[in-house]
Amino acid sequence: MADQKEKKYLKPLPVIDEETRPWWEALQRHELYVQRCRDCGDLRYHPRAQCTSCLSPRTEWVRCSGRGKVYTFTATYQNQGAGFRESLPYIMAWVELDEGVKMLTNLVECRPEEAKIGMPVEVVYEDVTPQVTLAKFRPAR
Repeated sequence: MADQKEKKYLKPLPVIDEETRPWWEALQRHELYVQRCRDCGDLRYHPRAQCTSCLSPRTEWVRCSGRGKVYTFTATYQNQGAGFRESLPYIMAWVELDEGVKMLTNLVECRPEEAKIGMPVEVVYEDVTPQVTLAKFRPAR
């Protein structure tokens, strides 16, 4: 239909600040990055101004493969919050990237009964607004 309205994204949107801006810009390009400490070498997600291991402010961005495995997950069957009700059931998962970093994310294209700890997954990108793209994961193909 030519008159179709653009679907409005109803879930809360992230606050993009100077620490996280490179992360969000990479996601808009459909690229997944994490931070690496230039002093101790530790990788980290979510972006921060200082290393969580040695407190160094020296950081660089490292592109990730976008592949990993489900570390743990939970399925949500009830949520009356705006935007969430329409997504039920949905799966929240900690995904351990091949690079060793764990990310809290959504597991998509998978029914709750199909989700398994250790299941190989790959990143998919959801462009929710012109400014915000989210990284989610689906079973690896």
